[in-house]
Amino acid sequence: MPSTEFSKDFPVVCIGGSAGGLEAYIRLLDHLPSDMGVAVVIVNHLRVVATQLHEILPRHTSMPVELITENLLIQPNHVFIIPEQRDLHVEDGVFRLKPISKPRGWPDVITVFLCSLARNWDGKLIAVIVSGYDGDGAAALDDIKAVGGITIAQKPVTAKQPDMPESAIATGYVDFVLSPEEIAHCIQCVARDEAYAAGATTAMLPIA
Repeated sequence: MPSTEFSKDFPVVCIGGSAGGLEAYIRLLDHLPSDMGVAVVIVNHLRVVATQLHEILPRHTSMPVELITENLLIQPNHVFIIPEQRDLHVEDGVFRLKPISKPRGWPDVITVFLCSLARNWDGKLIAVIVSGYDGDGAAALDDIKAVGGITIAQKPVTAKQPDMPESAIATGYVDFVLSPEEIAHCIQCVARDEAYAAGATTAMLPIA
């Protein structure tokens, strides 16, 4: 059963993507240490096709990769994968799954999860929007910023499908626009409480 005694003060990284997202997840995880003390949640907006990410991504990280089930405890140094046909929420330190609230049109499962994190998670939040169609996740970036979170979009020229990163950037609520490898480095800096300095190939955008 969920319990408020579970720790909710470590960083959570939400990586939201869709079409072309697999390449971004792999490039990011290939450069992400397994002992940073963060939980990585990959929210790939699939509606009816069963995800295979929990079978593919263990080849690219030494962190345990788990398909999320109801009441699964959120733990650091783990990678969690959203199942298809579900909205994902956080409550009392565990994942909660609900029927998808937008069964037609483009899903908004990334937006739903980021809003839940902003309301219910005590630790640092890092929202990452990578390759995908439409603009899922963009509408929640202001909520992440409002609670002191960091927001990152994949550099569109590095994305197979730039719609989602471009939609995120257009909100004015994105802190960094980075390649997947640079995103991994930025996450490490945030986890270690170090400032991330944008380099010559990195655009740091003003906060709206």
